Amino acid sequence: MLKRFPMPIPFGWYFVGYSDELKAGEIRSVHYFGEDLVLFRTESGAAGLLEAYCPHLGAHLGDGRIDGEALRCPFHEWAFNPAGACTDVPYAKRIPPRAANAGCMRSYPISEKNQVIWAWYHPHNEAPFFDVVEYEEMASADWSKQQRFEWKFNSHPQEISENAVDVAHFKYIHKMEGVPEGETTIDGHQRLTVADGERKYVDPQTGIERVVRSRVESVQNGAGQKLARFSGVVDLVAMTLVTPIEADQCEVRMAFSHKNMPEDAPAFQAAQMTIKLICGQTGIEGDIPIWNRKIYRANPILCDGDGQIMRYRKYFAQFYAEDFAVDTAAQSSNVS
Repeated sequence: MLKRFPMPIPFGWYFVGYSDELKAGEIRSVHYFGEDLVLFRTESGAAGLLEAYCPHLGAHLGDGRIDGEALRCPFHEWAFNPAGACTDVPYAKRIPPRAANAGCMRSYPISEKNQVIWAWYHPHNEAPFFDVVEYEEMASADWSKQQRFEWKFNSHPQEISENAVDVAHFKYIHKMEGVPEGETTIDGHQRLTVADGERKYVDPQTGIERVVRSRVESVQNGAGQKLARFSGVVDLVAMTLVTPIEADQCEVRMAFSHKNMPEDAPAFQAAQMTIKLICGQTGIEGDIPIWNRKIYRANPILCDGDGQIMRYRKYFAQFYAEDFAVDTAAQSSNVS
């Protein structure tokens, strides 16, 4: 049988929840990274993400309760902190030494930035070796409340993020002309692309078409964190949040924010139009039917108009564990 994606789940920081949607004392059953998990918040406000099944006798911790700074199992009331250590066995004289150590059950490092709960995933449980990037717009009172959108479909994080450098598809899927590749710089796990140019813009109030100078700055920080900053017609930021459910299934979210302004302002209308374009058929919803059924070609036949696909794959390859090799030998030889 043909396997759609030979790649495993890449390591990195991934969205597992919005901060304002997980209240103190709440427990939520989730499934990410090919595993049943529980996301919870202690009474003091610390978030935790643990494997779902108690290491004692296997009860599902999603049916448990929060007790102070711990999550208690519904079966025997064993208590576990966000680091995955047992902190109490109510009927025992002492906690078993193996259970008392952090990591007696799998836990995921957590970072809360940009109004998002991020979890670090690594297939070998290696500790984080880079941080979540914090965006000043998402913490500023001058910027609007996030507008959030969500989709779930069958694909892989590399396939979804590679889409941005596939410049040729914008014409045929999104009916867009003249999408610039921009200038790209790579610094370790971070990738920055800046595209400056002129674009046509229809004023939503007058209906008059204008040509304006616009700029899009895209910053990628590992496999699961990306932000695009738009300026020119409107100041807008768009977070793209891709989280693998399994190696061949993902949840994709987008969260937008713009400068605070009256709803009847032309810039506000322009922001809403841009959001609609990014999320609709001219954006992600145009791509989903393709992503849902396509396969990954490790050695594609490319032409001179296909953009930086192989360069992007070489950048993304660093987010796979050492036991997985990504073939980039065709980078210069497969363009016909």
